[in-house]
Amino acid sequence: MIITKFPQSCLSVETGGVRLLFDPGVLKYQESFFEVWNESDAVFITHKHSDHCDPAVISEFSKDIPVYASKEVTDAHSMLAHAKRIKEGDVVSLGGVSVTAVKAIHGYHPKMKGNEIHENIGYLVNDGSITLYITSDTICFPCDIKADVLAVPVTGHGVTMTAFEASLFALEVGAKHIILTHMDNQAFEVDLPYISKHFKNSGLEYIILDIGAVYAIS
Repeated sequence: MIITKFPQSCLSVETGGVRLLFDPGVLKYQESFFEVWNESDAVFITHKHSDHCDPAVISEFSKDIPVYASKEVTDAHSMLAHAKRIKEGDVVSLGGVSVTAVKAIHGYHPKMKGNEIHENIGYLVNDGSITLYITSDTICFPCDIKADVLAVPVTGHGVTMTAFEASLFALEVGAKHIILTHMDNQAFEVDLPYISKHFKNSGLEYIILDIGAVYAIS
């Protein structure tokens, strides 16, 4: 499994002969991304916020590329009316790879009033040997999901888990590889010492990938 990091929570995942794109958003977008993104075999959106979903760019992708998104996403973005609806519990099969939509709970603070998320989706990617769990922007919740790789936000601010919850969540998931996401928005400062402290307390190592960095797992 080869994971390429793009801004914020956007990941391109190559495995089992397919390339999957998750959460291509507006934040720090560069035109050079488009060629890579447009070679995807499928696109999956977790929720409607612009840092996870750029409808203008997504609508320019090849019409042969299916886009999967919630009803809330398609209702919010008319450019994505063509997207295939997906909800918690749905499974999409592409070759030998399955993508399962799973629970996610987006946090809230008063500055989000009017732009709340009521329909959020995490994704499990399984290629028959490796399972990747992309949590979306979620607060902590009881979880019985198991995965080898966890892509999880740790920036807090009422929107996602902090490193304290995320490290404990990673222990529950049993992930051997932990990729931290949602760290490119300058409006939400990243406390690296706090992150390091809590993952160390949980006996876990994590990875912070630069934009464009590639991480291979076998």
